[in-house]
Amino acid sequence: MITIEKFETKVGTLTVAWKGERVCVAGFDEQWPALERALARRFGAYDAREAKTSKSANIRAYLDGDIAAIDDVAVDLGGTPFQRAVWDALRHIPAGETTTYGELARALGNARAVRAVGRANAMNPASVVVPCHRVIGKSGALTGYAGGVARKRWLLDHERSSSSLHC
Repeated sequence: MITIEKFETKVGTLTVAWKGERVCVAGFDEQWPALERALARRFGAYDAREAKTSKSANIRAYLDGDIAAIDDVAVDLGGTPFQRAVWDALRHIPAGETTTYGELARALGNARAVRAVGRANAMNPASVVVPCHRVIGKSGALTGYAGGVARKRWLLDHERSSSSLHC
């Protein structure tokens, strides 16, 4: 059983799909059709119900300024072992900080895997919860983000301003 929760944020409507107590996909409106197809590929014909409780309380808290709140959100994202390693590494980038695809590849033990890291990052099924927005280009430019570059900029600014409030 998949539970769906949809709610408004300062940067658009976010939909989160839960399998039990674990996020299996999360994304903004324009991402949802692709995420829904990913759910169908992974679970076949799945039974989805609207959440009766606010399972997404930690995600909402993060978006409201408690930037550490997403650290404890459990995930069940599927993916290949390599994708899961990249997605896990994304969750270890401190809020308000950024890294590059090359730095992430080196941290995973294969400096030549930059493109593979970029592809796994792009395939992240749970944006915001698995903070792929913290990865930028080698030049420091904000590169693509499934939720849009403007939203990526907002998330990074949000984390930086919220983390400065907690120093």
